[in-house]
Amino acid sequence: MPQLNETHDAQLRSWVESANQPDTDFPIQNLPFGVFRRRDSAESFRPGVAIGDQIVDLRALHAAKVFTGRAHDALAACNGKLPGLNELMAAGFEVWSALRLALSRGLREGSAQQSAIAKVLVPQADVEYTLPAQVGDYTDFYTSIHHATTIGKQFRPDNPLLPNYKWVPIGYHGRASSLGVSGQQFPRPVGQILPKGATEPQFSPCQRLDYETEMGIFIGPGNAQGTRIRLEDAESRIFGLCLLNDWSARDIQAWEYQPLGPFLSKSFATTLSPWIVTLEALEPFRTAWERPAGDPAPLPYLSSEQNRAEGALDVHLQTLITTQRSREANAAPALLAESNYRHAYWNAAQLVAHHTVNGCNLQAGDLFGTGTLSGPNADEAGSLLELSSGGQKPVALPWGEERTFLQDGDEIILRGWCEKEGFRRIGFGDSAGTVLPALLG
Repeated sequence: MPQLNETHDAQLRSWVESANQPDTDFPIQNLPFGVFRRRDSAESFRPGVAIGDQIVDLRALHAAKVFTGRAHDALAACNGKLPGLNELMAAGFEVWSALRLALSRGLREGSAQQSAIAKVLVPQADVEYTLPAQVGDYTDFYTSIHHATTIGKQFRPDNPLLPNYKWVPIGYHGRASSLGVSGQQFPRPVGQILPKGATEPQFSPCQRLDYETEMGIFIGPGNAQGTRIRLEDAESRIFGLCLLNDWSARDIQAWEYQPLGPFLSKSFATTLSPWIVTLEALEPFRTAWERPAGDPAPLPYLSSEQNRAEGALDVHLQTLITTQRSREANAAPALLAESNYRHAYWNAAQLVAHHTVNGCNLQAGDLFGTGTLSGPNADEAGSLLELSSGGQKPVALPWGEERTFLQDGDEIILRGWCEKEGFRRIGFGDSAGTVLPALLG
């Protein structure tokens, strides 16, 4: 497991001056990984690390032969045949940590490597991003008991939470092919919908389009089929976390989910932030994983003293919206809700342990979604389905519009950050996606 070390020191400053600004998501204490290329160029996508408003081009850094040892090996893994981070993810924690330490030392004020690294910086304003890894499999979970209970009350007022929820992490197999990074635009999905009071479905564009505020978990080294990853080893298999918007067609979902769960209501688009914040960078922001008094204790394979003591992560989450009208008026994005990942009923290590307990084999670059991360209060809801009480209570926007569900032209922006006294604030960047009109015919 990661531990606090010199890379977390709040007093560290970078010779990249923008990394020292108090409101940056990417100080030298963060160093998240992504995949980019210069906008409108013919160059290949390549791995990079964010520092302030710049990116360290890791392929160019490898060619410059600045680092040695494990850090050099890590850069070699960033220079493979795949454009993404899969080879680095597969290399394991010791290699990731060595590269993080070398980058931290090289980017600090007074570093003897400043001139060499400065030559491989690229302004973030000049780039475009792609998925940070080639995602072979994507599993979306359902880890917020507050979300599950609120939604359950809309459909089962007398029995909102199904009996297995407190015993087993619930998940379904998502669609990796429609994953995209911030800036993703997608047409409103079309499918079968059963109108209220009808006995037969109709084929129609979705009328109850929603977002879900989640986090994504990228897997590092996998496991052989037939083996399992134990809880105490699970975090060594997690490369890092990002923000994830699991767009949802609620009316298509209501008709199709019986009895096997989400299908076309989820597979049309999922939007990620382009940067993966490593678990090592998140180490200062661990917190106790807790359950309400009276809830059953997890089965032994999902429980340990260490996991209870520090298995949760204190990540603040914001969901914002812009509309066609607000952008034309140059209005600032409107805040819809705030929440926190620490409220999750199941934490990241438990998801890895449960996913593999039956012998399922994970692979480097696999992605988990946490499920909608709603908090205990009404204004901490992670979806419009909750905020609007299933469409019964429109949400007022500051420029005069209302929303029960998303309209064409709406953009949803997810933001996340960690802050704690004695440590530098670190962030995840934005996950922004926009709804386009449905494609008919």
